[in-house]
Amino acid sequence: MRYIPNTSADQREMLASIGVSSIEELFADIPESVRNRFQPLNLPARSEMEVASVVSEMADRNKPTDAICFLGGGIYDHYVPSVVGNLLSRSEFVTAYTPYQPEISQGTLTAMFEFQTYVCELTGMDIANASMYDGATAMAEAVLMAERTRKRGAVAVPRSLFSHVRRALDTYCWATDIEIHEIGYLPDGTVDLELLPEQLSAVVIQTPNAFGVIESLEGVKDRIGDALLIVSCHPLSLALLQPPGAYGADIVVAEGQSLGLAMGYGGPLLGLFAARQEHLRQMPGRIAGRTVDVDGKTGYAMAAQTREQHIRRHRATSNICTNSALCALASTIYLSSAGSAGLKQLAALNLEKAHYLADGITAIEGYELAFTGDFFNEFIVNVPGNAAVIHDALVQAGFAVEEPQALQSLGLDNALRFAVTERRTKDELDRLIEVLGGSR
Repeated sequence: MRYIPNTSADQREMLASIGVSSIEELFADIPESVRNRFQPLNLPARSEMEVASVVSEMADRNKPTDAICFLGGGIYDHYVPSVVGNLLSRSEFVTAYTPYQPEISQGTLTAMFEFQTYVCELTGMDIANASMYDGATAMAEAVLMAERTRKRGAVAVPRSLFSHVRRALDTYCWATDIEIHEIGYLPDGTVDLELLPEQLSAVVIQTPNAFGVIESLEGVKDRIGDALLIVSCHPLSLALLQPPGAYGADIVVAEGQSLGLAMGYGGPLLGLFAARQEHLRQMPGRIAGRTVDVDGKTGYAMAAQTREQHIRRHRATSNICTNSALCALASTIYLSSAGSAGLKQLAALNLEKAHYLADGITAIEGYELAFTGDFFNEFIVNVPGNAAVIHDALVQAGFAVEEPQALQSLGLDNALRFAVTERRTKDELDRLIEVLGGSR
């Protein structure tokens, strides 16, 4: 009973009440080829203490977590100020649920509204929702939103999109019969818009892209006709760069992990989603709004919530039934504590340290930047010899670096990607350069 929530008698009673005699009969409609994939584990019966001991032994096999992190590709090793965790752990935030009743949810709604305000200020857009699961699903939902708006059954997506975002997008588009046209890239690493097909619902641009290269958004909106322009961005880079809204973007999405969330072995994450006012009714998720009560006092309420939990399913803009509220609150606290000047300083540190490392690496014979375009805090280097061997040498020296196989889907066969944040010290950067110099 420690691990099984019902007895055999309970199971028989439940099966009888729905008119089947066994578990096998219950699942008989599932093809046998699928059912055969899932075989009983046949685990021996053990006490909780024994199970805890086995799990601890398994956990001890993990690699040490004290490696110096140069991992990137969408999730980055930024410093999270202690104020974020201290405020986030307060019980009224941790236990808060969906604010269905605004009269008792003013704290939650206020935090959601402030988060939306920050997202709009960062992206230069009119409206933002109260967050989504992560940057990948935010991108997929943006494409679905564009298709609802234009109804042309096709979108253009750059090859230089993060691979995990592309996989999520492929799944969504496959399920909704949206055709994906892949756009290539130029020698400088920027997207090639010369041969765009006609009759697109949207064109997707990611900046900085999977190569770390900053895309120029100047004039892109004019070149794509009346297709919607969807921009995926690194939110921290917006402290230094012009926001996508200034270039006519229709929808802006981002992974918000860089704003106050730890890497956490890949989660939890935070999807940012902003759009033009005219697209409000097609936006997924929910939006908190500011109003006044009967006494004229400021109050907050759910202003829009076009998700299937609230309206008829066939009219819903999304079946994602929640938002990453606690993660969004973490980002709100992070942005509030940093302020505009602090955020700009953080972005500058990322930029400067990444360029310092890039200069040091490319000074070594045989190493060169894969692309000539400007980059923010991430870049790709073509390496001499075998990239896998060089990667292993870096790992042995105590550096966490992405495996070179991860770049093959982007057309890079012998390269390494490095991401640098404000946490990396000059000594760490110099040591990595030294290891690369001796690994040729």
